Formats: sequence, C-alpha cells, structure tokens
Amino acid sequence: MRFGGKIKKEELYIEPTIVDQITPEDVLMQEEIFGPILPVMEYTEIDEAINFINSREKPLALYYFGKGNAGEILKKTSSGGAALNDTLMHITNHHLPFGGVGHSGQGNYHGKQSFLAFSHQRAVVKTPTWIDLPFKYAPFKYFKFVKRLL
Repeated sequence: MRFGGKIKKEELYIEPTIVDQITPEDVLMQEEIFGPILPVMEYTEIDEAINFINSREKPLALYYFGKGNAGEILKKTSSGGAALNDTLMHITNHHLPFGGVGHSGQGNYHGKQSFLAFSHQRAVVKTPTWIDLPFKYAPFKYFKFVKRLL
C-alpha cells in the first residue's frame, strides 16, 4: 500500500487509498471499484497496458498518468469516461456526459444527457389514407422503379 488504507467500520469510512505493486490476478482487480481506492499498475511497454485494459470488461473510467501515449491508449481502448493525469474530473463537469459502456452500465447522464437518458424519443410515421401505394406490398413488383427514384 502506497498511501491511506485506514478504515473506520463504525463510521463506514475508508480513507482515500493508493495501492501499488498490483497484479491482474489480485482480488482488488477482479471487480469494479466503487470507493476511494486507486490501484496503480506499472507497465514497461504501452501494449501491455492496452492489452490489459482490452482483456477485461470495459471500465467505467480510465485514468492515465504520463506524458506520452495517452492518445494511443484512448484510440485503442474503450471506457465510460477518461481522465488524463487526473481522476474524477470527467465526472465533475456537468457539460460532459458521464456513464458506462457495456458491463459498467449503459447511457450517460449530466445536463442534457440526463434528460435524454430518462426520456424516450418515439418515432411516429403517418401515412395518408387517400393513397395506398402498391409498392409497399409483396411481391414488390415496382421495387426496381422505386429504388431508382431514391
């Protein structure tokens, strides 16, 4: 453990904690973490990090710390949100959508995204009754003509 780790069970409190020397097999790396715990994994080659991220369910958030390679990681991976050289800042800006993808959830919220997430746009097609075009029905004998028009 690099920093933190104190727990007060009676207060349901976990101190912000940074855990290093983590391996992919550690229990801490088996589920999404919803708490003030940040596991830090080191890598030698950028492809190691990319392969690790892609070998698991898509994360709710991806945090990258470094001077280079961030663009490559963002291009070659998928996550709900991302922060470069920071954590949580992608959540605090209500002008940015926040949410998961795949295993970590579906959809976004914040601002307009919240409205869209809890709304349903319904498609409605209204066909006039004064005309009933035969190309809508099998055997579609006028299909080639309609296709040329489109």
